[in-house]
Amino acid sequence: MIDIKLRKDELELYRRIIVNSIKARIDKINAKGGVVALSGGIDSSLVAVLAKEALGENILALIMPEEGVSPEQDTQHAKKIVTEFRIPHKIIPINGAIDWFFDIFPEKELSKKEVKLALANVKPKIRMIINYLHANLENRIVIGTTNKTELLLGYGTKYGDLAADIYPIADLYKTQVWQLAEYVGIPTEIVKKKPTAGLWKGQTDEEELGHTYQEIDKILYTLVELEFSVKEASEYLGIDEEAIEDIFRRVKMSEHKRKTPTITRLSRMCLDKDWRYPVERY
Repeated sequence: MIDIKLRKDELELYRRIIVNSIKARIDKINAKGGVVALSGGIDSSLVAVLAKEALGENILALIMPEEGVSPEQDTQHAKKIVTEFRIPHKIIPINGAIDWFFDIFPEKELSKKEVKLALANVKPKIRMIINYLHANLENRIVIGTTNKTELLLGYGTKYGDLAADIYPIADLYKTQVWQLAEYVGIPTEIVKKKPTAGLWKGQTDEEELGHTYQEIDKILYTLVELEFSVKEASEYLGIDEEAIEDIFRRVKMSEHKRKTPTITRLSRMCLDKDWRYPVERY
């Protein structure tokens, strides 16, 4: 049976590797420090704490709630993290920026699912702009908070919360993030609460994904690390093949989020002697 939980010695090793990687990146480009968008969720809380360990006072946590929509509990948890771990921070509500986008949006039938998602994805992009505004003005880097599960599923907004200069925990599955967060002392109420992106009232990750993170991580590990087929993974895990197929489809469809944009090649080497060659090769 699949067990991706980390051993105690691995938890300490991974903590040190992540802390050193953040510090090394800052030193390599001679930056002043880093910026972390702190939502009050488990991923951003873990990254903020490890970044504080790496950078000391040169880390800045930005708490950017949408007042009235972002769970108040999340904002309180974000404040708890910066208080307990003495992390320099700013609180910047994003309601005004969201209102501006809603006002100029041409489609007003907000009941439509597509419109709801499109406008919801504006929110992490607004936060991204604020992250990079501070980073650019203060010679910092943006430290991303996505984990391996979210990255493989494409569960994030392109050029939004996925926009960052370094991904310290993107090789940790969600269940491993919970482990490491508990190990470094993240408060229990943050570790135990249901994950949410806070895109609309009542939204939770697992309800939106249609699977629990424990199930998703087992499926992803089997498909990605063990390189099983959908059918093999289903037989090995004892999970319905349709559920495995759903996760596999999400991984394939979100591949563009994990790659830089495709460049249309026009160099002379590509042209060769036939002007049609660059078109035909795609």
